[in-house]
Amino acid sequence: MFEQAGLAEAYRKLMAGDHGDPFSVLGMHEVKGKLVVRALLPGAVGVAVIESETGRKLVELARVKGTDIFAAVIPRRKNRFAYRLLVDWGSHEQEMEHAYRFSKILGDIDVWLLAEGTHFRPYEKMGAHPTEIDGVAGVSFVVWAPNARRVSVVGDFNNWDGRRHMMRLRPECGVWEIFVPHVMPGDVYKYEVKTKKGDLLYKADPFGFAAELRPKSASVVHRLLPVCPESEARKKANALDAPVSIYEVHLGSWRLPGDGRRWFTYRELAEQLIPYVCELGFTHVELLPVHEHPLDNSWGYQPVGLYAPTSRFGTPDDFRGFIEAAHANGLGVILDWVPGHFPIDAHGLEHFDGTPLYEHADPREGFHQDWNVLIYNYGGREVRNFLVGNALFWLERFGVDGLRVDAVASMIYRDYSRKPGEWIPNEYGGNENLEAIAFLRRMNEVVGSERPEAVTMAEESTAFPAVSRPTFHGGLGFHYKWNLGWMHDTLAYMQQDPVHRKHHHDKMRFSMMYAYSENFVLPLSHDEVVHGKRSILGRMPGDEWQRFANLRAYYGFMWGHPGKKLLFMGSEFGQYREWNSNGSLDWELLQYAVHAGAQRVVRDLNAVYRAYSALYQLDFEQRGFEWIVHDDFDNSVFAFLRRDAAGEFVLVLSNFTPVPRHGYRLGVPQSGSYVEILNTDAEIYGGSGMKNDELRAQRQTMHGRDWSIAMTVPPLATVMLTLKPKPAARPAPKRKE
Repeated sequence: MFEQAGLAEAYRKLMAGDHGDPFSVLGMHEVKGKLVVRALLPGAVGVAVIESETGRKLVELARVKGTDIFAAVIPRRKNRFAYRLLVDWGSHEQEMEHAYRFSKILGDIDVWLLAEGTHFRPYEKMGAHPTEIDGVAGVSFVVWAPNARRVSVVGDFNNWDGRRHMMRLRPECGVWEIFVPHVMPGDVYKYEVKTKKGDLLYKADPFGFAAELRPKSASVVHRLLPVCPESEARKKANALDAPVSIYEVHLGSWRLPGDGRRWFTYRELAEQLIPYVCELGFTHVELLPVHEHPLDNSWGYQPVGLYAPTSRFGTPDDFRGFIEAAHANGLGVILDWVPGHFPIDAHGLEHFDGTPLYEHADPREGFHQDWNVLIYNYGGREVRNFLVGNALFWLERFGVDGLRVDAVASMIYRDYSRKPGEWIPNEYGGNENLEAIAFLRRMNEVVGSERPEAVTMAEESTAFPAVSRPTFHGGLGFHYKWNLGWMHDTLAYMQQDPVHRKHHHDKMRFSMMYAYSENFVLPLSHDEVVHGKRSILGRMPGDEWQRFANLRAYYGFMWGHPGKKLLFMGSEFGQYREWNSNGSLDWELLQYAVHAGAQRVVRDLNAVYRAYSALYQLDFEQRGFEWIVHDDFDNSVFAFLRRDAAGEFVLVLSNFTPVPRHGYRLGVPQSGSYVEILNTDAEIYGGSGMKNDELRAQRQTMHGRDWSIAMTVPPLATVMLTLKPKPAARPAPKRKE
């Protein structure tokens, strides 16, 4: 052919899968006033061009000698037109659209925003999107790999041959793109990346919306789910002045099917888990990470597919159905989110284009020694945009209520778990990761502006200031912070034999010294029931009766204490053994009264918590809490008031010894009759049944108050009391005329 003389090198590179700009050669081109069509089709015997509009065969393409490239001049045609290829594969003929006849996918604005790292919703363009161009159905593929020599999309649809669909580079933003006709939802794919060194990498899609089940690792074409409408009801349910009681769940081990399958599906979990959580009175369920992850035993904390709900339990549609079912039952959904690190699996983000693209090049910044994972380079515009967009993706496309950000301390400190010399100071010589801090602030600002009904929570274990304060006040912008100090101190106290607790009294009251520095969640999470720490029940001292009494009293203290609540699955019924992610919770224990009683006290604590606004409305304001007794070391008794904005109150008293206190005089805020609204020592919970009937306040000074009551304090118990409502005034009788 007349135009081939100058194309020998281009043809050689195409055949070697080494051409960085295949669109400049393949497809339809004007050459010296003529139209030429070129196609690379390994395995084809013959190729013809068909006019799309008329269906007429226009010309047979000739094979370029020594290649699988076919080319020809279109006779008597000067203007470009839509065409298809008729391919003879030897065993059959196939009429197909040609990927190289379609124009660019990304518009100028998208290219600009992606390059700038300010595209709020990069997932609307990046990844694999079923779409239609010029009336042709197919999938657009877009991936960021700025340092690659060549990128192709491969799958069953092209026999995993990287020469068939080599992509177009958009050098303005380092993105490669191609529209592949005939590909459909459900098709599996990867990106074949040729590095500058010539190595071939096979990568899952960072923006893939679905993935194969491990040990397979390809991405799966799936449509982008529609936007979930904002909900005023969810906004109120997630507010700082709302009751928030969270049941934390690992979906793979909450309960197993028992029919030979490894897991329940999202749909089945919606039918079983959601009613259970609602029956116990929790307001929210928090899921350990559901991002696609290759290793079951990572519990989801080593994600490869940050945009894909794990295929272990079903499809993205199934997962959204789970969330919709939760909302229909008034239950919020919080996701554990892992923007702090990613694993080194070959199909993941590690050296994605042959260079440290998503991670730092220097292991002193980019490698977590504790977990054998890589750290995101938060200084990269595109990396920040990938992560910020991911936060918005889960909130917007699945309608989740909030994100609990994992391991924030490991993100914001450069020297986290590192010895001197193993980390690089920031530009000011400090140990703060300024780029990570800027990312977290940016993420929280975008979430706040785009999904104002949602909340974010930080698992942050240090004294880093203002984690849950607005960014415009210098904070990180989270709504809540996990109070790991409270968790550590109170569990350490509860593990003590009651006879020694008087020497550890401060552990139960120290949290009030800093309670209003952040908006706290009180967590008894999965981290506290693994790795030899024992279950929550397993930490309690004494015989079986005392252990369960301790557990119930501790939960009562927790539900009375300022801060939102979080309890990991199995802890609600006092599981003996540590959590095992490879098995089910020990549901058979509920046949025993002590376990059923523990479960019932959690249910009733949630009911009281939600019924009395004093227990939650002013969680983060000092006027919502007041000590009554904090210095009764010898008796290990604590008592405090919780108030709401209207001044209504609940009195909470805990006795952490097995010794009952009869006639214990307690100062109260005003006159009236006091009644129990919950007593963890009740017989129905497995307690001794010591209780208080109506307690009439007497004008006798105690604990700095003019009024007091003399009550029975049950052993190893928490009691909640409030004023008995006064009977409504009876209307005056009508006077006879």
